[in-house]
Amino acid sequence: MVSKRRAHTTILTIVNLHFCFNKEHLKIKSIMRPTEVKLNNPPEEAISAVKFGPKTNQYLIASAWDGTVRFYDVVNNAMRQKFSEDMPVMDVAFMDIVHVVSGSLDKQLRLYDVNTHTETIVGQHDEAVRCVEHAESVNGILTGSWDKTIKLWDMREKRCVGTYEQSNGKVYSMSVNDEKIVVATSDRKVLIWDLRKMEEYMMKRESSLKYQTRCIRLFPNKEGYVMSSIEGRVAVEYLDPDPEVQKRKFAFKCHRNKEDCIEHIYPVNAISFHNVYNTFATGGSDCLVNIWDGFNKKRLCQFHQYDTSISSLNFSHDGSTLAIGCSYMDEFEEPPANVPNPVIYVRYVTDQETKQK
Repeated sequence: MVSKRRAHTTILTIVNLHFCFNKEHLKIKSIMRPTEVKLNNPPEEAISAVKFGPKTNQYLIASAWDGTVRFYDVVNNAMRQKFSEDMPVMDVAFMDIVHVVSGSLDKQLRLYDVNTHTETIVGQHDEAVRCVEHAESVNGILTGSWDKTIKLWDMREKRCVGTYEQSNGKVYSMSVNDEKIVVATSDRKVLIWDLRKMEEYMMKRESSLKYQTRCIRLFPNKEGYVMSSIEGRVAVEYLDPDPEVQKRKFAFKCHRNKEDCIEHIYPVNAISFHNVYNTFATGGSDCLVNIWDGFNKKRLCQFHQYDTSISSLNFSHDGSTLAIGCSYMDEFEEPPANVPNPVIYVRYVTDQETKQK
């Protein structure tokens, strides 16, 4: 009887030691995790979008001009699925963790099932589909096109349930947050819509930036938006028309540098908000990523210089991770003899880098 009790105690001790070892191993593994990881199997041509899945920093999708949509397991640095199209893919979005939608230069909206590796053509625009966003509040998909419209799609019935004219300009960038939509067009207009009342836009504004818009993103609290242009400038705007609120809007120069007394100005291609701290990241053709505290009008940090232009950025839902799509984008100059290959980095950011001080 005594020997049995001793044996039982010994087994419990071994189990407890094993449990403690595993806990310490996990701690060490967490401490040793690199700040930044370069993903395997990146696209072969320019990256148009990188986006994390809903409520996860493990799964990531990327679309590119090589006609592919790639689904990554970031934790294991593995590409789990790749879907191929005949034309460049302009944008992509998660509908849920196993369903992905894409918009392409061939004007079509496609739905992909990651589990079954199947493809469904949902519908199309009259011109290229430039933007794709999941409208969670209505469980639908919104697309913006160079045909100067946005469309709302019912993905259960696989049909378009609304088409909405966007002034006289092509849709260049779009952002959706709950019921709010902001759309930036080629004629430098910004249209604000409410998904609950799509008969007419809520507001139409002239862009406060003088040159072509590259990206627009709503604040996480939906009180305003940030937009960027090809002229190395970013604007922070508020939706409330109250004059006191409008006094808070501002624009600032960024993604510029001086060499030999000559200022080089780069397009600001990408913006992504940190959903917890309300700070935001910008990425430019100067190969740099900056983190900004827009409410206190200051830069929090700048990452190292990357291989080539930053074409897309996306924070995970909890702000712990930033996906960085790098691909050559300087269409205003002759490309160099050796254009760097596209790369996707995943950076595990810290509070010191992203939290308001």
